[in-house]
Amino acid sequence: MNEETKNWIWYAIPIAVVVAIGAALYYGYRERAPQSEPQAQQQAPVEPVESEPVIKHPIEPTAESEEPLPTIEESDPSLQQALVEAFGRPLEQYLVPKSIIRHTVATIDNLPRKKAAVQMWPLKPMSGEFLVKSEGEVITLDEKNFARYTPLVSLFEKADTQQLVRLYRRYYPLLQQAYADLGYPDGYFNDRLIEVIDHLLETPEIRAPIELTQPGMFYEYADPSLENRSAGQKLLIRMGPQNTAIIKRKILELREELASKQE
Repeated sequence: MNEETKNWIWYAIPIAVVVAIGAALYYGYRERAPQSEPQAQQQAPVEPVESEPVIKHPIEPTAESEEPLPTIEESDPSLQQALVEAFGRPLEQYLVPKSIIRHTVATIDNLPRKKAAVQMWPLKPMSGEFLVKSEGEVITLDEKNFARYTPLVSLFEKADTQQLVRLYRRYYPLLQQAYADLGYPDGYFNDRLIEVIDHLLETPEIRAPIELTQPGMFYEYADPSLENRSAGQKLLIRMGPQNTAIIKRKILELREELASKQE
């Protein structure tokens, strides 16, 4: 298991980038003059046609507010306050109140990948020791670990979905800016978020004891089909089936609000 084992990640707030492709097509032709050899015809070059990025799930802008949106560099105080209002005061013990927008965007983008950089996570490491069970040479994940995540998952479950959506729409311009700054100038963050949600919803339900190995300092899943999964799916598996089911239900609610109804 990788270094992420002792960390938790925030999935709710907000989490696909679609790169437009296109090129100009051209053709040439040849004419044959009477009683002469074929002559190659010169063709004027055709200028390439640039395609606009395709947005699958557009976010409608919120109504203009009397209070202007802060810059991304100055957004932490107001966003932290809004998050605490949405999730409750206990969130403060988990939240890293620095570069919240950028860390959230980077983390969401990394969830379908093999690794998600710990230093970019918007939440602090979970407290408590990672527990395993050993029976002879067989090492399994101790189900007591699941309880470490329950308080945070409970905050997520109880948060009002509509309030989360309003918060997401309010700060969406900054989320989009952070996504472009991350290296996707033509990408659309809400598309990436929907893509990531769909990926997390595909996380398998694992109820049997999960066998581990320890090839080095950190534990890994003994089953290659689990160890080779993405950082996001492995985190959900480590949280236990009950917590995972709660997370899935909530992000599905968010998806229904943020995805295009025409898909």
